[in-house]
Amino acid sequence: MTVGELLVSVSRRSVLALAAALALAPRPGSPGRALAAALAEGAEHWGAPEPFRPALVRERAQALAAAPWVPPPQDLPETLAGLDYDQYRDIRFRPESAIWAGGESPFQLQLFHLGFGYREPVAIRVVDGGTSRKLIFDPAMFSYGPLVEDPPTDIEDLGFSGFRIHAPVNRDDYLDEFAVFQGASYFRAVAKGQAYGLSARGLAVATADPAGEEFPTFREFWIETPAPDADTIVVHALLDSPSTTGAYRFSLRPGASTVIEVEAVLYPRAEIATVGVAPLTSMYYFSGHDRVGIDDFRGAVHDSDGLLMWNGQGEWLWRPILNPRTLQIATFLDSKPHGFGLMQRERDLGVYQDLEADYHRRPSLWVEPIGDWGEGAVVLVEIPTDAEVHDNIVAFWRPRLPLAAGVPFQIAYRLHWRGEPPVQHGLAKVRRTLSGLSEVGRPQAERDKRVFVVDFAGEGLVQEGELPVTAEVSASAGVLSPPVVKTDPDLGGVRVAIELDPQGASVSELRCTLVRDGAIVSETWLYRWLPA
Repeated sequence: MTVGELLVSVSRRSVLALAAALALAPRPGSPGRALAAALAEGAEHWGAPEPFRPALVRERAQALAAAPWVPPPQDLPETLAGLDYDQYRDIRFRPESAIWAGGESPFQLQLFHLGFGYREPVAIRVVDGGTSRKLIFDPAMFSYGPLVEDPPTDIEDLGFSGFRIHAPVNRDDYLDEFAVFQGASYFRAVAKGQAYGLSARGLAVATADPAGEEFPTFREFWIETPAPDADTIVVHALLDSPSTTGAYRFSLRPGASTVIEVEAVLYPRAEIATVGVAPLTSMYYFSGHDRVGIDDFRGAVHDSDGLLMWNGQGEWLWRPILNPRTLQIATFLDSKPHGFGLMQRERDLGVYQDLEADYHRRPSLWVEPIGDWGEGAVVLVEIPTDAEVHDNIVAFWRPRLPLAAGVPFQIAYRLHWRGEPPVQHGLAKVRRTLSGLSEVGRPQAERDKRVFVVDFAGEGLVQEGELPVTAEVSASAGVLSPPVVKTDPDLGGVRVAIELDPQGASVSELRCTLVRDGAIVSETWLYRWLPA
């Protein structure tokens, strides 16, 4: 399957809307001990008990890698495979059937039905002590609305498409949905006060490759039963794809900042030169610096507006995201990175003017490496899109050397779902990027010239008695005008304006940094100019 085919196969905006509609569940103590009782009684909702230890997942992955890849089954009944979005969302998990409902656990687990774009069943097992039991599909777990003309009634162990986890994130007396694992190796989360936006993945392989991207799949999950006083829930996952298998351990801690710690071991079946570690997937349609051909009442539409990097040399780099006319891949070479992430910095509802999508509440997602990641690059992939329903932005870490066949590859990192990264650098931040024709009345021959406006904000950036800041700018092609730096009292920072004359160039990489008395006092703004 190609990138484009995956993007259009399932409307992510529809899926997120469905998740939001089902986001709340009662606090423990409400009616609903059905599955808990079933587990105690060994009822039909559960498979036979099996021993479990964390090393089991690694052993399973290693053994699976030694065998040829077998595609997962997709033999759903047509009554489910042919469901459209509205029909699929008319199937709802019954909250009273949630795992651990009615008990003392601060978490609850709810399940997703197969159907619509989700045709590959995943095995879900619940671990208690040293024992795991597989959850067996039962139609009684779900309610089927009138749009579902032929609901399943006698299917044995149909399976599930994924699961969501609930916890008291926003209120002590309510369990909010804060994390979802569903579809290939995709998962997403939110923190307190946030709405779903971008996603993470277990692994990316051959992203944007002309031959087509490979999408590894989580085939099996083991979810540990949390203790009554636990603030963290642990999920183990078995990953499989034509190129590799993998054993994953996720530790999820929801709150004002939701943190997911990831430990993974990959067992490549073949050499993988185009691997993407800690991949992030988001949507960017347009904003103030990139809205050519857009006829929309809103000022911006995106889940993320920039890629932020803290590289191994200690530089903080900000790269605004683009919706290009052709596929773009940007590679930022690095060694021992401190972190990177896709940020949603624009938090002003007045900019979006969208009272339904809540773009101003979408999370940023920061990747914090654990250990030495060595040499490699942060890669940003920007795919053209003409609508906001497609995830068209991907960012990940690519090791310098390919993953060798038969050689295990270990990686560990933390994912921080929050407004800003957990590390504050003390520099002025790029607050906003704007762009347009430098002079509307210019002759057509000069219309390629563009002005870029970059707003920087930061405490102490503008102070009486301090030396003024200056802007150091450069372009890889074309000619830049001398930068104009002006104080912005409303922003509490400065605005830098530069004009680019591309002089026939097909691309130009722009750079701007604020300096005071020879010292860098801001993030470095990077921008890829392309012809409109």
